[in-house]
Amino acid sequence: MSDNPYRLPRHVLPSHYDIRLDLDIDNFTFTGSVGIDIGVNESVSELILNSAEVEIHVAALVDGPEVTAISYDEAKEMATLSLSEALAPGSYRIEIEHSGIINDQLRGLYRAFYKDADGIEHPIATSQCQSTDARRIFPCWDEPDFKATYQATMVVADGLEAYSNAAELERVDLGDGRVEFRFDKTMKMSTYLLAFIAGPFEATEPQVAKGTPIRIIVPRGNLHLTDIAMENAIFTFEFLSDYYGIPYPGDKLDHIAIPDFAAGAMENVGLITYRDTYLVIDPEKASQGELQNSLDVIGHEVAHQWFGNLVTMGWWEGAWLNEAFASFMEMKATVAMRPEWKRWLTFMNLEMPWAMGTDQLKSTRPIEFEVVEPSEVDQMFDAITYGKGSAVLHMLDEFMGVENFREGVGNYLRKHSYSNTVTADLWEGLDGASDYPVSEIMDTWVYQRGFPQVDVKKVDSGIELAQRRYLAIPDETDTTIWKVPVQLRGSVNGEPFHQKTLLETDEATLEIDGSIDWMTANAGGYGFYRTRYEESLFESLMEHVDDLGDEERYALVADTFGFLLNGQVSANAFLDLVSHFQDENEHAIWSVIVGGLGAIEHHVLDDAVRDEFEAAVRDLVGPALDRMGWEPKSEDTDLDRKLRGLLIGAMGNLGNDAETIEKASGLAQAVLAGETVDPEIGTAALGVYARNGGTEAFEMLWDAYEAASAPLDQARYLRSVAGTGEESSALTLLEKVIAGDVRTQDAFWVFAFLIRGKSGPTVWETARGRWDDVLATMPGMTRTRVAEGISFLSQPEVAASVRSHFAEHPVPEASQSIAQNLEKLDINIALREREAEKVTAYFSE
Repeated sequence: MSDNPYRLPRHVLPSHYDIRLDLDIDNFTFTGSVGIDIGVNESVSELILNSAEVEIHVAALVDGPEVTAISYDEAKEMATLSLSEALAPGSYRIEIEHSGIINDQLRGLYRAFYKDADGIEHPIATSQCQSTDARRIFPCWDEPDFKATYQATMVVADGLEAYSNAAELERVDLGDGRVEFRFDKTMKMSTYLLAFIAGPFEATEPQVAKGTPIRIIVPRGNLHLTDIAMENAIFTFEFLSDYYGIPYPGDKLDHIAIPDFAAGAMENVGLITYRDTYLVIDPEKASQGELQNSLDVIGHEVAHQWFGNLVTMGWWEGAWLNEAFASFMEMKATVAMRPEWKRWLTFMNLEMPWAMGTDQLKSTRPIEFEVVEPSEVDQMFDAITYGKGSAVLHMLDEFMGVENFREGVGNYLRKHSYSNTVTADLWEGLDGASDYPVSEIMDTWVYQRGFPQVDVKKVDSGIELAQRRYLAIPDETDTTIWKVPVQLRGSVNGEPFHQKTLLETDEATLEIDGSIDWMTANAGGYGFYRTRYEESLFESLMEHVDDLGDEERYALVADTFGFLLNGQVSANAFLDLVSHFQDENEHAIWSVIVGGLGAIEHHVLDDAVRDEFEAAVRDLVGPALDRMGWEPKSEDTDLDRKLRGLLIGAMGNLGNDAETIEKASGLAQAVLAGETVDPEIGTAALGVYARNGGTEAFEMLWDAYEAASAPLDQARYLRSVAGTGEESSALTLLEKVIAGDVRTQDAFWVFAFLIRGKSGPTVWETARGRWDDVLATMPGMTRTRVAEGISFLSQPEVAASVRSHFAEHPVPEASQSIAQNLEKLDINIALREREAEKVTAYFSE
């Protein structure tokens, strides 16, 4: 028996489940039965398994003692079957009949709705079993290391389709208006990977890749919008099959679009579920970001079929490795399919800032930490698991060599197929393929909080490297040291220079023979650390900025902004730096520049110098937009088009440029009228129109959102509406969220957008007075994200209100996120206090 009271005893082991679910989707109820083959390895007088929110009507052992009583422990989500006499070691079968509800909490077996082109809503029954919610569908041993096989039968109303993890064997008309779907037996797998879905769906014809049939399944009426998803699904499946060097373990691989979904997607064996925006795509309307999201997410979930499904963590503290590795592999798949998208550069602009934004906090957590209660698991699915986890794997991959890394991963998967592992098992596989001490290196990154700042100094004998923990609120007493894989690149005596070194102490000198012309200590941008250069090195980098790679230029700007956040440089220094990037052509680098300017505008800028700030933005951004032009060119790359949209948004919203606002408003109205507008320009125009167009813009965009049936159109209009610049409209949208007019899957991010916006303080105070109503819009794991926008409320009196509110109204399932976002709020308050006068002086000169 584990010391963890929330874990089941190990003297009963399930090997196979036969599951039957009779679904009444119209009334949101179900009845079920399950037969479980078990092995008993020591004498027991009771059987304990997981069960939550289902009622067990009958439980019996076949050819075994009588079940005399059924009792429940609701806190631990367990059911105990008491036996009339002890059960001797051996093999047995349990038969259970039960019932439950198809809930509205986006977990277990839950209800969803899709709206067809005529605006008619249709109910769907779908499932989400990760992390610990299979027990809400049927009683089971619901822990990752209780692997078993499963065979499902589903009964649904005639006219509906049903899907599960394995291939459909047959469907039988029961003659009473219902149809029984029978599915094949699955591979050996964990309960959290099960899926049961029924509703008015349609599927593409299967395309066979490496012997496996692959389909895209969507709500009826959307089949013509699945070409992009199918292309992504086939490519990523073939690429990842080749990378792992192991055949896919399932009998088919379906990808299904679900209209209401708490997560982005879920890697269920053989039946991957997605938010519909990732599969239902009109290529003529989709932006590069939307196309990339589809490819990324499909690649991520397909990667899990081996790393996570074939080989699975033993308990939830290892969930980080499943998710981090899938995130890392999605990048490799996207780079392979769309190299022109420069995905590792985008990774530096999306996933790494997301991770560093949390890991720079004192309240961060190690990548891996002990998990006790099931309620703790959902808080693991955060920036540290996905962002930092994948970043340190990327750093290790590039440091030890990509082929060596691949060999180590393959060895790990082959050794542990159909089994459960701990983190050390992967390090063992990688150690065997590397000249570096992988276990020793990675333990410093996985089990320690935070990340380092590497200080780089030129000395007579070469380069001196020093490390210390980077914290957004500095703490000189923190002496954490990492084993830092550092790659240096530059020029020595006019010749190219590149060297890897492992920085294992707080300070070390790398001897270099010759005169250093310039040197970056984060070559390729692979390192998960910030780099601070002494003045002469920094100046030489600026003189040779054209010699830097895209990722290296990005790191230069992003690290400078990081040092602005914790007071090592001033806002004036950041403003001076970005003024040198007027001729930059990379979207990601412009994105970090615009993001930094936006932070200064939101947290630091005094209205007395707002006009001067906006003029400076126009002077910086305007020439770049003029160079790009407002019309797409035949020679534009996808990232050129994306950059054009970013620059339009910056000119209109940060630069307050009257001409841009007028032009964007006209284009937004053209989009709303159904005219063809380049997706990047159209998306940017909608954002500028929403921020500057007042009540009229808000109402038009809301009407468009309500009328839209295409998932990407709905998402695009809702993002625009949430960016409204008018207080009354922001409050109206908050009321619509509370009233249920926004899907529960979207409520948390719409709320965050609102309190990040111009009317954030007013929205916050209104929401505070309706707090129970606000929380009710965020079921399941979405509630962990309720505090995501509060760091933008850095006005002192508003910040005090935020802090007192969460002291009085704790949200236990979001406790970690709330603590981290309150610390981010403190960072922004300190930024405001430290830099406001300096920025005012800067723009007053």
